[in-house]
Amino acid sequence: MAHLHITELIFDMRKVLIAGGGIGGLSAALACARAGASVALFERSAEFSEFGAGIQLSPNVVKILYGWGLQEALHKVVACPDRLQVRSATTGAELGVLRLGDEIARRYGAPYLTIHRADLHALLLAAGQQQGGVALNLCSTVTGFEQTQTDVVLQLAHDEQAHGDLLVAADGGWSSIREQLLADGTPLPTGHLAYRALISQARLPEHLRTTQVTAWLGPKMHVVQYPVRCGDWLNVVAIVHGQVQGDMSHWDHSGNAAELRQRLQDTCKPLNDLIHAVPDWRLWALSIRPPMRSGGEQASGRVALLGDAAHPMLPYLAQGAGMAIEDAAVLAQVLAQGDLFGDANSGSSAEPGNLVPGLLRRYAQQRWQRNARVQATAIRNGKIFHASGLMALARNAAMKLRGEALMDQPWLYRGV
Repeated sequence: MAHLHITELIFDMRKVLIAGGGIGGLSAALACARAGASVALFERSAEFSEFGAGIQLSPNVVKILYGWGLQEALHKVVACPDRLQVRSATTGAELGVLRLGDEIARRYGAPYLTIHRADLHALLLAAGQQQGGVALNLCSTVTGFEQTQTDVVLQLAHDEQAHGDLLVAADGGWSSIREQLLADGTPLPTGHLAYRALISQARLPEHLRTTQVTAWLGPKMHVVQYPVRCGDWLNVVAIVHGQVQGDMSHWDHSGNAAELRQRLQDTCKPLNDLIHAVPDWRLWALSIRPPMRSGGEQASGRVALLGDAAHPMLPYLAQGAGMAIEDAAVLAQVLAQGDLFGDANSGSSAEPGNLVPGLLRRYAQQRWQRNARVQATAIRNGKIFHASGLMALARNAAMKLRGEALMDQPWLYRGV
């Protein structure tokens, strides 16, 4: 892809500045542009790309993506699992099942889909480019910002600046904008390591191929597997307890297949077979912040925090990308309802820039408690997933008795 450079650095009212070109940043760009904003997005890399492996898109997120007109594009790349199965990692026994497919779509108005991160990222990028009103700027490293009573100024490398009405920090868990805004330190290591892999299902023996989501639960570990890319590929994530050497803010480390196999050598044969069938792994050390405690962690003044910049969370509820997409949708909705993007020639007496702090407070109040609940639930799930002894026996018994009721999440899947 040809490099894109900063195309517009002049003051423009009703402009939304976005730092970060990942899934959260592109979602915010698309949502705000659809609401009528002029958007300038700044990404430090030389090209737009996404690392990682798979994402589970629950109905609350799929409804938003459908609402952005992405239904047809999504169904060209997603897989549509018909069930989510939980199994014991030690015995292989099935503990519980949540029906997906038509059942969950009927219940919540949208299906449960699984997708490769890069496919979702590419889809959002293409939609933003087609939408219009979005300037995508590569090789644009953010060095800081200043906000005044009338605007916000984004400081970039090489003494460049961008002016706008508000700034959206979508620059990840180690957000430099958050650090300047809140000065509350960096995410803390959890002692959990995630080994991630993608493998073509054609390369797997028949008995390891699958069309469903499976979570294997065991002492101090669990493994999640599900299809992506129309079911042709399998995403596998194995999470174990341990530490990684190197920069914690750089998630993508080389994963040692032999080391993972040794860690999981006491698991049941079907899971062992799967782990041994995957030749290459990438390693991610999980780091989080405590659940949000106030709206001040979601926005302050003219700066809105979005996705991992606001609420990095454990992946044990499969909602990291989902909450970033929800943030983007609610932000655009609040700004549109506040008429920030109204007709500049309408004769309105209110200066759009003066509305921003109040609108961002409204955005924060609508988001922080839900995000905090997701963060807290993911932390709790980690303890349940990795339980041993009597706690594991109680978990397994509860799953067998009330599996679907325990696995379903109406408060979450109904959406915002």
